[in-house]
Amino acid sequence: MLGTVNDPALSTPAPSSNLADYPRPSVTVDLVLFTFAEGELRVLLIKRKHEPYAGAWALPGGFIGIDEKLEEAAARELYEETGIRDVYLEQLYTFGDPDRDPRGRVITVAYFAIVSADLMPEAHAGDDAEDTGWFNVYALPQLAFDHGRIINYAVQRLRYKLEYTALGFLLLPEEFTLSELQSVYEVVLQEKLDKRNFRRKILAQGILEKTGRLRYGDHRPAKLYRFTAAAIELEKARRRFP
Repeated sequence: MLGTVNDPALSTPAPSSNLADYPRPSVTVDLVLFTFAEGELRVLLIKRKHEPYAGAWALPGGFIGIDEKLEEAAARELYEETGIRDVYLEQLYTFGDPDRDPRGRVITVAYFAIVSADLMPEAHAGDDAEDTGWFNVYALPQLAFDHGRIINYAVQRLRYKLEYTALGFLLLPEEFTLSELQSVYEVVLQEKLDKRNFRRKILAQGILEKTGRLRYGDHRPAKLYRFTAAAIELEKARRRFP
């Protein structure tokens, strides 16, 4: 005989309101910190001091506090493990494959940050790291966890933002030549750009202005440019933190 809607065997138990009745995965933050130096797009890595993956290179990061906001945890971990603070931080993606951490179920919220090359010397290993180093993103060592995947995702985000925003101001000194700007684009996008077309398109965006100064070298003097204040402020307004 078919059961009715009142048959206990066919009813769905009401969800519990007790959090202890549900699995409780751990939550971490990981930081992808980019800079551009000596013609390379580089990422900051730490050498892990403790297991799992002791001695392996990894992204800076760690567990969030129970009363801590995600953004606060990201900024804290960045400073504790590298000594760097007050940089552009943007939430990237959440990575939660069940087997991504051998210790158990760990979900990580990844952030990416961009700093100018003059901040590179400030990076130093914190209490949880054995060492720090800047690596070419296209020539990385073997990485712990799924951090290679996280970096690849961050590079794709950076490429998108470089093409459609004025984010490049964070990868360059305040004043630069168009050749230097083109070099950043070519390295990040991993493609050779036509010089004439690049200059025409970048100048048409209205995000650059001439400084009135020249850079002298072995060849003829090159005009120096900077990003307009309006372009920089618009990009800063897109920041999620700080």
